[in-house]
Amino acid sequence: MRVYLDNNSTTPCDPRVVDTMVPYFYQKPGNSASRNHPFGWEAEEGVDYAREQIAALLKVDPKEIIFTSGATESDNLAIKGVFEMYRSKGNHIITVTTEHKAVLDTCDKLTEAGAEITYLKVAEDGLIDLAELEAAIKSTTILVSVMWANNETGVIQPMKEIGDICEKHGVLFMSDATQAVGKIPTYPKEIGVHLLAFTSHKMYGPKGVGALYVSRKSPRVKVTAQMDGGGHERGMRSGTLNVPGIVGFGKAAEIARLEMHADAERLSKLRDRLERELTSRLEECYINGNVDHRMPHVTNISFKHVEGEGLMMTFNQNIAVSSGSACTSASLEPSYVLVALGLGDDLAHSSIRFSLGRFTTDEEVDFAVEKLVAGVNHMRDLSPIWEMYKEGVDLSNVQWSEH
Repeated sequence: MRVYLDNNSTTPCDPRVVDTMVPYFYQKPGNSASRNHPFGWEAEEGVDYAREQIAALLKVDPKEIIFTSGATESDNLAIKGVFEMYRSKGNHIITVTTEHKAVLDTCDKLTEAGAEITYLKVAEDGLIDLAELEAAIKSTTILVSVMWANNETGVIQPMKEIGDICEKHGVLFMSDATQAVGKIPTYPKEIGVHLLAFTSHKMYGPKGVGALYVSRKSPRVKVTAQMDGGGHERGMRSGTLNVPGIVGFGKAAEIARLEMHADAERLSKLRDRLERELTSRLEECYINGNVDHRMPHVTNISFKHVEGEGLMMTFNQNIAVSSGSACTSASLEPSYVLVALGLGDDLAHSSIRFSLGRFTTDEEVDFAVEKLVAGVNHMRDLSPIWEMYKEGVDLSNVQWSEH
């Protein structure tokens, strides 16, 4: 059996999405910007309908949906676009230490252009302190960027409260909602979010196409284009549109709107079962992040005194998950998100992210549990550190040699 539990990385395409896309590769091959023949008209109609489907999922105006190549481009367009457009009003941006690199690296890049960035810390449960956010806002603040749901822990930030604070101070509010859209209700107008970045391939659509919601009313938000050439997408994002991808994106959004609640209810039960089985059958297991405010399909678990990458090697021919470490050119570093939650390197290195999906079955979860339990026990049987721990040795007082 091969089990896919890495849906936060990417989701498999829903067959209904693929069926919708196929005609646009063959029978309807037109460019949506070609307005002088039927092929172009068909393509434009497909794009317009997809825009309506996606807008319906978010409860926004279709004209507020700007198509991009994915969430990374959407994050860049939102943050850089706002900074350049509103630079005369201020240069201060507030974000969070646990954001995706698409946000953190973009903010870091803007410091070269004179931006001042405040990085809010999170508590042990992954949530920001609202008082700290409000205290960080000043006269030069032009944007607050907070991710809706964290990609590693699934923790959901208090979005409505953040929106209220931004409205109170007249500051634009942007959110990277890549992990939330299509999985839980994400209605930016109700929350007070003015820019919302998301993508197709996290919600059972094709890769290579994403979108940015940009508020047109109360307030009307403008962003400086980051790509020029043709003035597509209301002048915000030039480039020939990926018509088959957009059509698939639209279908994925429609399916999510109709089935999201049922999916969430089923997956939260499966996720809870996975957690219950692992924590009851294995010692020293810890669930990372707030367990009350998180996505229904995600859990991040640390297995103390077990190296995550090594653990994955015991079952990675059968099960796809993600570890709490990130490969760099020099070494294997612990996840910066888990470190921000206050985890020590040992626990951060021992963490595994499980992200279930629409096609995950009960049998697959049971199979994964058995493989995980066997893998953890195997790794601990080989570990002198685990043996010392079981013998009652206080590992914090052990003097480790470098050689």
